[in-house]
Amino acid sequence: MAPGSAANETTENLRGDPVRVVHVPFGYFPDTVGGTEVYVAQLAHDLRAHGVESIIAAPADASVSQRYEYDGIPVFRFAMTDASSVADLYGEGDEAAARSLADILDDVTADVLHLHAFTRAASVRAVRAAKQAGLAVVFTYHTPTASCVRGTLLRDGREPCDGALIAERCAACLLESRGVPALVREAVARGPSTLGSSLASVGARGAWVTALRARELTTARHDAFRTLLAESDAVVAVCEWVRSLLLRAGAPPARLIRSRQGTPSRPRHERNSAQTRVRPIDGDLRLVYAGRLHRTKGVDVVIRALAADRDLRATLDVYGVAQDADGARYRDEVVALAASDTRIRFHEQLAADTVVDTLASYDATVVPSQWLETGPLVVLESFAAGSPVIGSNLGGVAELVSHDRDGWLVPHADALAWANALRRLSTEPHLLDRLRAGVRLPRSTEDVARDMLGVYRAIVSRRPTRSAPTVGAV
Repeated sequence: MAPGSAANETTENLRGDPVRVVHVPFGYFPDTVGGTEVYVAQLAHDLRAHGVESIIAAPADASVSQRYEYDGIPVFRFAMTDASSVADLYGEGDEAAARSLADILDDVTADVLHLHAFTRAASVRAVRAAKQAGLAVVFTYHTPTASCVRGTLLRDGREPCDGALIAERCAACLLESRGVPALVREAVARGPSTLGSSLASVGARGAWVTALRARELTTARHDAFRTLLAESDAVVAVCEWVRSLLLRAGAPPARLIRSRQGTPSRPRHERNSAQTRVRPIDGDLRLVYAGRLHRTKGVDVVIRALAADRDLRATLDVYGVAQDADGARYRDEVVALAASDTRIRFHEQLAADTVVDTLASYDATVVPSQWLETGPLVVLESFAAGSPVIGSNLGGVAELVSHDRDGWLVPHADALAWANALRRLSTEPHLLDRLRAGVRLPRSTEDVARDMLGVYRAIVSRRPTRSAPTVGAV
């Protein structure tokens, strides 16, 4: 039976204790987190109403494993090996992390391992440890980093890629992202995959050795991703372009389900009041950005668009956070870029439960993504707030936003096109009112939980090695 048809199963198909699911995201609260962790936290919360017990297992920066509760959900943080090889990073994953995760699965007597990332911690080795212990495995594709060695699914950083796992093409694109000249990267991408590893085996080290291994490492990553898809009992695509990519990569169609993201439900009277708000004709266009400060998120494009037209009557409030060193460098760049523009203000990251209400107080949300998003969640949060989205014409943003109906789509890296779009919206207030009127309430996180409940029921009931536990009534 395909996971997508599992919602019709009844609890009588399952016996024993409630289903226990161990979710593995990139990181977790109280650390600085992104959309994947927000999704996982809400999913764990909503699953409780269906009798599904959730446990979070996430890698930690510290070398010592930890256990705590966050918002009533048990959280296990496990350490990874500091000296994992480049081959493990691109291939089957960190062996020590897989052992730590296996211990957690055994400790909590889990039924399902649900990977929300594909990293050296959430890896093929982790999948095999779970399968050896008799667990069913689910994988959800949340970001392009799961399959793309460049991490953005933009070929040479410019054009959207179809995501096909072609070692030569992907290796060349990876080398381009490292600044390798065109003739050199094409030669390396076409060359023997053993060249770099032969040098590494005799002790050669450095960025140039890793570059020479690009074809080998890309092949290893592709093989690992195909293995992940083959060995998972269910694979979840959160948007249509991901579903197509997964099919192209070899995901078994019978195990593949599309389950779009959602937002927590809001009372209807709140939605109506947000949608009927009208911007004064003589007022400034109030724009908001909420999310990570990272080059892939592209808020610099909007800042450069505003800089291109100093007379544009618009303000931009940036609610952002830098999650890592790359993000910190980018944050410093955009703060410096906006230093002389009083229309732009920077704020601390919004708490998850305040995002929708905050977005509702602005005229539009900007989502200038510079990679293929699977959502992002902020588009849905903006729609839940009754606010239109000005977004990049890429990936999930382009799937969620209907141009000229509930938002405006703009060429992703073109600051001039962004300036023109903002100018039109600022000078045509009735256009903005029409876009706001076109916003519809997005799907809810409760819908997502029901999808996942169906998936868990289907794969747990099919396990031959362990008795299937009981799930509470829907």
